[in-house]
Amino acid sequence: MPVHTRPARLGEVAELNALIEQSVRQLSVAYYAPAQIDSALRYVFGVDTQLIIDGTYYVAEIDGHLAGCGGWSRRHTLYGGDQHKVAADPLLDPAQDAARIRAFFVHPSWARQGVGRAILAVCEAAARQAGFQRLELAATLPGEPLYAALGYAAGARLSPVLPDGQTLPIVQMHKQL
Repeated sequence: MPVHTRPARLGEVAELNALIEQSVRQLSVAYYAPAQIDSALRYVFGVDTQLIIDGTYYVAEIDGHLAGCGGWSRRHTLYGGDQHKVAADPLLDPAQDAARIRAFFVHPSWARQGVGRAILAVCEAAARQAGFQRLELAATLPGEPLYAALGYAAGARLSPVLPDGQTLPIVQMHKQL
């Protein structure tokens, strides 16, 4: 079953947010408490429409079904959907800054079947073509093994406090292209 990737469209935001919720609720239960999952979905996880506008957010399809989504960014924001943004999101300088890998989610029906790898390969190639030599991301705990297997090195482990007092443990990771 081949994975087909293409740029996401603004008209798909509701469907993508539904996929993100399914992914988080089913694939994060071994890593986060239910209250953390609810909080992360409310305050952090979701589509960043700026990535779609920039043409750097992708969907993966298998047999015509939405199997996953993820992207990269030439902007400063490291993680979070539209509901997480509070300020302008300036462009990065490829000569000095690392591109961001952003908002990867796989539908539970397609987990561990190469969907994340396929999207990440497209993102890395596009960031390289845009002149970036380094990548960085904030991995969720369920995502950390995938990124490590694909050459990303773990850095700081953080637990940002969300507006309702819940924490969301994440791992900063980076890779040279």
